Amino acid sequence: MSFRFVTFLTDFGVEDDFVGVCRGVIRTIAPEATVIDLTHGIPPQAVTQGAIVLARATPYLPVAVHLAVVDPGVGSERRPVAVRTAAGRIFVGPDNGLLMLAADAEGVEAARALTNPRYHLARVSRTFHARDLFAPVAAHLAAGAAFADLGEEVDAAELVRVDVPRPEVGTGRLLATVLTTDRFGNLALNARREHLERLGLELGDWAELQFALEPYYARVAATYADAEPGTLILYEDSYGSLAIAIRDGNAARLTAAGPGDRVRIRPAEHGDVR
Repeated sequence: MSFRFVTFLTDFGVEDDFVGVCRGVIRTIAPEATVIDLTHGIPPQAVTQGAIVLARATPYLPVAVHLAVVDPGVGSERRPVAVRTAAGRIFVGPDNGLLMLAADAEGVEAARALTNPRYHLARVSRTFHARDLFAPVAAHLAAGAAFADLGEEVDAAELVRVDVPRPEVGTGRLLATVLTTDRFGNLALNARREHLERLGLELGDWAELQFALEPYYARVAATYADAEPGTLILYEDSYGSLAIAIRDGNAARLTAAGPGDRVRIRPAEHGDVR
């Protein structure tokens, strides 16, 4: 089976040649494949953020070979793997949890360690497996290589998973965690609209957001346009998660919050909003 598309996610950024070289390897081996750059803006070594982004994006991508590399353990004992799902997708990357939120959502059908050197470059460096191992494997799969020929079978239950925190809902308050931030400074949380509803918060209400240092007040809104410029809003983002933003501003900069930080959300008391 061959694939028309290879999607590509990394923490490489675009200032260096890393992405271009990997794309060159893919097109050399599979010249008919189209490479879709999902993102190369995952923060360095942020495996959990990469896993969340990949899982959120996958339902909107064609069935493809999905190459993902956020690999702080490159050169160590961590396994390079390929994971095939019941939907027919194949995820290629390090066995550090990066692939598994997306793969588990569709059901893992099979997994292989990438031990067959036939599908690697002739020289595999210790520090650039994206170029020398993962990209070639992804390209060979796109060109029709057999999944079973990549290497020995791996028990899917033994693959590494990331631990995504769950929100805590108590009496009159919601304790959430920032999962990701984007270039606009919006803070995506591990909570959803139903958690706000359990607090009795509705559109137009004000919520108190307590970060580590001080509280802020946000309007519960449907869109950015529902608030005045400079106003914090608490809204449901395009992936169905609660998020914090500022109309025409940067919420991450204002609150000094980022992935892993916790925020307590509760209805604002009368007279608190300022």
